[in-house]
Amino acid sequence: MENLKQTPLISVYGEYGGKTIDFGGWELPVQFSGIKHEHEAVRTKAGLFDVSHMGEFTVKGTGSLPFLQKMVTNDVSKLKAGKAQYTALCYEDGGTVDDLIIYKRDEDDYLLVVNASNIEKDFEWLQSHLTEEAELKDISEKVALLALQGPFAEEVLQPLVPNADLSSLGFFSFYENVEVAGISALISRTGYTGEDGFELYCASENAVNLWKALLQAGERVGLVPCGLGARDTLRFEAKLPLYGQELSREITPIEAGIGFAVKVEKGDFMGRETLKAQKENGAPRKLVGLEMIDRGIPRHGYPVFADGAEIGEVTTGTQSPTLKKNVGLALIKSEYAVIDGEVTVEIRGKQLKAKVVKTPFYKRPQAGGVQK
Repeated sequence: MENLKQTPLISVYGEYGGKTIDFGGWELPVQFSGIKHEHEAVRTKAGLFDVSHMGEFTVKGTGSLPFLQKMVTNDVSKLKAGKAQYTALCYEDGGTVDDLIIYKRDEDDYLLVVNASNIEKDFEWLQSHLTEEAELKDISEKVALLALQGPFAEEVLQPLVPNADLSSLGFFSFYENVEVAGISALISRTGYTGEDGFELYCASENAVNLWKALLQAGERVGLVPCGLGARDTLRFEAKLPLYGQELSREITPIEAGIGFAVKVEKGDFMGRETLKAQKENGAPRKLVGLEMIDRGIPRHGYPVFADGAEIGEVTTGTQSPTLKKNVGLALIKSEYAVIDGEVTVEIRGKQLKAKVVKTPFYKRPQAGGVQK
């Protein structure tokens, strides 16, 4: 796989049986021991992901808060140092540039974590609206990101972090400059699996040592390395959106079901007019869960029909490893978004029956959602 970007962990994938693929121009592992095995490990024990392909930007300076308030949909003024917030970047018409997480490190000092496929686009979009009092930097190449996810994540990580109490680290909170197995890291209680867990940011050159230390520490509880395949099935079951599927230039955050991260009352921001109207009057389309009645797996892009007409399409679909059912997410006309309503999905030229069901498909015991 020539000319693909690689993370700092490319050299160790093979040691753990990693099978790599081209993922948006990156050479990344799709699986190690098998997607279903990795999925189940995260749901019942713990899994470790290399997500170093994600992008990281810093925004600093006295104008950083007003700049971010203008650019993103959530209310950044509510963030305190040591806390993180899920939000979206939108175009003027409400279409989505990206979804991201903002970390407030200090007054006038923020870290933005964006999707790998959107790094250049996001940076250019932010740069084109930058004010003199705010400084924007892309530090993606200097930062590695590992995600330790699952019910035993804290048990695995705590012995490696002698100087911080992880049990007191709340959801969407973080510790910075913490030693993890002797490596300086930012530890965030966040993730993309629907399980408890942590995301660990460190210098790129320390990624391999951190990866090995975590896997060694997790051996006794069954921690396994995980690839993109399990990452996708896990986030899908928890109804966490993936840019390019549930979110896009043509899909607003309201349509995608992340309206909780759109605070129209905070004042003016990119896309506010459209998003405010959709919040108040309802969006023309809605993201819903589908469960197949007939045999067949709904896949991304498959058209959905009702009353003899096309009403939308599947954004993500698979056989859920947890539910053992063929399910999907679909963006359909809002008038058809009725629980137990029957629709059909066109699969290989056949109209197969499905019903609209509640989402998320999976919630962990005592689960929290994305911070609102």
